[in-house]
Amino acid sequence: MDVPRSFECTIDNRLLTIETGKLAEQANSSVTVRYGDTVVLVTICTSENSREDVDFLRLTVDYEERHYAVGKIPGSFIRREGRPSENAVLTGRLVDRSLRPLFPKGLTSEMQVIVTVLSTDQENDPDILAVIGASAAVATSPLPFAGPIGAVRVGYIDGNLVLNPLLPRMNDNLLDLVVVGTKDSIVMLEAGAREIPEEILLEATKIGHEACQEIIRLQERMQREIGQTKMEVGEVKPSSALVDAISSGFGNRLAEAIIKPGREERDIAIKAVKKEAIEKLKETYAEGEIDVAIEDVLKKAARKSILERRLHLDGRQPGEIRPLTSEVGILPRTHGSGLFSRGQTQVLTITTLGSLGQEQLIDGLGLEETKRFMHHYNFPPFSTGEVKRLGATNRREIGHGALAERALLPVIPSEEDFSYTIRLVSEVLSSNGSTSMASVCSSSLSLMDAGVPIKAPVVGIAMGLVTGEDSDHIILTDIEGKEDHYGDMDFKVAGTGRGITAVQLDIKLQGISYQVVADAILQAREAHAEIFDKLKQTIGASRTELSPYAPRVYRITIDPSKIGLVIGPGGKTIRSIIDQTKTTIDVEDDGTVIVGSTSAEMAQKAIGIIQGLTKEAQVGEVYTGKVTRLLNFGAFVEILPGKEGLVHISELADHRVAKVEDVAKVGDELTVKVVEIDHMGRINLSRRALLPGASENWEPRMSRPAGPPRGREGHSRPRSSSSQHDGHDSRPRFGDKR
Repeated sequence: MDVPRSFECTIDNRLLTIETGKLAEQANSSVTVRYGDTVVLVTICTSENSREDVDFLRLTVDYEERHYAVGKIPGSFIRREGRPSENAVLTGRLVDRSLRPLFPKGLTSEMQVIVTVLSTDQENDPDILAVIGASAAVATSPLPFAGPIGAVRVGYIDGNLVLNPLLPRMNDNLLDLVVVGTKDSIVMLEAGAREIPEEILLEATKIGHEACQEIIRLQERMQREIGQTKMEVGEVKPSSALVDAISSGFGNRLAEAIIKPGREERDIAIKAVKKEAIEKLKETYAEGEIDVAIEDVLKKAARKSILERRLHLDGRQPGEIRPLTSEVGILPRTHGSGLFSRGQTQVLTITTLGSLGQEQLIDGLGLEETKRFMHHYNFPPFSTGEVKRLGATNRREIGHGALAERALLPVIPSEEDFSYTIRLVSEVLSSNGSTSMASVCSSSLSLMDAGVPIKAPVVGIAMGLVTGEDSDHIILTDIEGKEDHYGDMDFKVAGTGRGITAVQLDIKLQGISYQVVADAILQAREAHAEIFDKLKQTIGASRTELSPYAPRVYRITIDPSKIGLVIGPGGKTIRSIIDQTKTTIDVEDDGTVIVGSTSAEMAQKAIGIIQGLTKEAQVGEVYTGKVTRLLNFGAFVEILPGKEGLVHISELADHRVAKVEDVAKVGDELTVKVVEIDHMGRINLSRRALLPGASENWEPRMSRPAGPPRGREGHSRPRSSSSQHDGHDSRPRFGDKR
């Protein structure tokens, strides 16, 4: 086993430690990274069965959350970790997108990076350490790598850019930006923001890239001292003779086909050339080899066309967006719906509103425990005209859904302003470039159609890049599928008219300059303005009324000390109210009660029951209640749920009553007035005070003493053998129905 080695540097006055040679000795390379009390283990293993028949990087990244890292036992039935959480999937993608462009194309061995969270202090996020650890593990392994890379988080708190802000401060954070970079360039960006100006985002990017340099120098020292010899990898290329044959025989036709304006027309033309090329060359070359060579020629032709003509493949100007269409309210029974199309990309988003009790529970390692706003994204195979097996939501769908959710979150109204759980589902119906940003646009439409009072609509656009020789490059607005496939960058930018709400940068180069990032963001701003105008024409603002099929939510406040009365023993009372009224009821610790129902009548019924349970009777108030019990000196009337008062026999009528039964029977409704609440909380009622002829100066004929019950003539009443009498007072405690 290798001798443990430790390497350290300071990032924002906190010690970052990378240790190797102590854990996971059979992995090809392994490191632990510590920052504060957060510790992750990162390993990389590679198989020896390299395959020359594949043209993609065989890299998988898994991020494993362990609940013991934060001192938790998993909340699932089996009490162990199950499938990866959404956060685990997103962090795995974060690491993958940071590493992937830095491996050589000729590397065909299968590689697996596993990040295991061993400890977390809930102050320092493990995701940044995962990227740093993966870079350190690869950099010291035999795998060729154009790194190392550094990774930092940049926040914007109280008007200042903050490096690696602590998690508890993120609630006050206007920017959550992850910057990954090499010594000379930016490799990956990912951010959520609360409508910040583009200039602040760019400044944060610059600060983040500068902060990465210390982390990179630390890993370079590791490479010098413990790094393994790098393996040689040749670039996988199709046969030069085959490429020459296709270029000379079919190159011009392929170049003409790739710039046809319509995707279908383009695909038909390319398929025709492929078919002819295969027929001509199949005796000399395998069909798979011919396909790879044709793809190589197509890529060169596409990039050459874009750089020379300074146009999109379909003939658009670099900053021109494809035709836009939008529509709302197209589904009759949903709470809200929005359809957005940009060229051949089409997304339908549906809004569903629910009670706060339907918010998502999060059983993870972070501080967040629930989530009331969710965006989910589905990418069915018919959206690209393909036949594929339908299965569970894949990592790409989770990632795109989370990106759109992050972009929309800053405009979602607070729980106090809109007491609903909100779920959006974006269905991709047709795909030809940047469905995630189309999801943002269709979601804004759907939210406004549903009557959700969002602060402003959010729109998004994807920016592309094609580079040539001698620093020649062109930035493209609204890239389509082929431009994404053959280009060098997919930079998604979302925001409102006030500023940025989310960005995500993925590249195929080994890095891009800060200036390219700045130019792309500023060019995206122009595209946003055009999309805003289109959405405004469709629906100018959120509807003032909810769908008739959406639940209505009513908010009331009760005394927090009386929450137990609403809940009841074991939840019996609140379940009874829900069953009676068919409503949803959420009770918060501060006494806020939120009642939801599609029926206003049933919601008011539930509110009435709750208020009755928690309301205190007041002297002088009038109630209509049911007679619950009769005694020889008066009748008990339930004036509020669970609360009884005594109407003394002398207060039942405006004349002398011989027997209580002459005026009232159990089950009768009596309208009574509260005339006294004694020091023990017992309620005395009067019916006589409300009868015609009662004067304003009415006074009770008798005030109930606290001692033994008195008869009508003032003599002591004999004790009863009934269990209701204890020798001091014949009445039970009020509210106790016996």
